[in-house]
Amino acid sequence: LAESKSIKLNCESNQSLHLTLLPSICDSILFSHVNMSRYVMERMNREHPARRISSEYLGGRPHEQDDQNIKQVVEQLLKIADEINRNAELQRLVNQVEGNCAQDIFTTVARSIFSDGINWGRIVALFHLAYKLIYRAISTNHIENIRLVISWVLQVIKDQLYSWIVQQGGWVPVRGAQIT
Repeated sequence: LAESKSIKLNCESNQSLHLTLLPSICDSILFSHVNMSRYVMERMNREHPARRISSEYLGGRPHEQDDQNIKQVVEQLLKIADEINRNAELQRLVNQVEGNCAQDIFTTVARSIFSDGINWGRIVALFHLAYKLIYRAISTNHIENIRLVISWVLQVIKDQLYSWIVQQGGWVPVRGAQIT
């Protein structure tokens, strides 16, 4: 067995997220975190331009969002999100989660999103759920919930999505994903 590795994501609130991962999973989870953070930042900028957040606020590092591949991946994720926003069932699932929900409620909704399989649109739905919860945390001044939401999403990626993402060739292929 490969030796596990602990990663630490710093949050602006001086709290940290700690995940213990195998080295082969570590890079994929970190890239997933960067993509999710960029998605949340871009969605926030589009829907609520007066509320700006940084990658550091979401547990990342300065300038990690500057990579061209990340920008292209997130642009495609946002296009997919625009399409899935028309899906009433996915919107119902996302909207049923309260801003101060417990992890088991979040996990139940995440499982429901992927109950019929995994695709990029459903991963975007998970990111959109994270965005909604992070926005609610910021709006209601419950900043401590941001760290929780990020850790829950990364746990879902690690437990349910990692193998599928690897089978697709990682995150870069999403740039060519069809919007259906």
